[in-house]
Amino acid sequence: MLFCLLKIRKYFSLTIFFSFVVSVVFISCNQEVKNTVNFVHDNETTPTMITYNDTTLISDSGIIRYKVIAKTWEVYDKSKDPHWYFPHRFYFEQLDTAFSVILTLKADTVWNYTLRKLWKFKGNVFIRNKKDETFSGEELYWDQRQQKIYSNLPVVVSRPDQMILRGTGFEANQQMTNYKFMNVGEMASGKTLFYVNEDAEGNEEKQE
Repeated sequence: MLFCLLKIRKYFSLTIFFSFVVSVVFISCNQEVKNTVNFVHDNETTPTMITYNDTTLISDSGIIRYKVIAKTWEVYDKSKDPHWYFPHRFYFEQLDTAFSVILTLKADTVWNYTLRKLWKFKGNVFIRNKKDETFSGEELYWDQRQQKIYSNLPVVVSRPDQMILRGTGFEANQQMTNYKFMNVGEMASGKTLFYVNEDAEGNEEKQE
């Protein structure tokens, strides 16, 4: 009798144990998993592609015309205004049909609005053309449709003949070989276009 009682108690204990295990497993399987990451994709702030230390050749009408070297290249082709974004250390070369460099450009930050075919160069912009003339400023635009480069901010032009041009309202062709300043002479802002001869230190001749 004692043996039978112990056997019944053992069986009863095992039954309770397995019932508890089954209940825990059932509850665990029916619980909703909530350890998820909430991620919202924003086409305006999330690039569809990003590359680092990139060197790219860009063609125009089937001919390679440009070379780009960038530390970071982000593509936002799903945004409302599709564009490429180069936030750091941008270098650009324009090539002729013989692949000779006719223009080089450096800038801190660059945007290329691909549908509008408009480039924006911002921060320490520096350009050198095939005449060895250099152009510097804080902001320039390149409109590929109108085939011109322009800026409403001050631009400094340094020429091999040691003459320097300073002014605003700058406009040039895509090769930067023909250029002009719109705001020449005295202006309401007080800015003036100067020609400076560096051979005579401090000698500035104002052109009106």
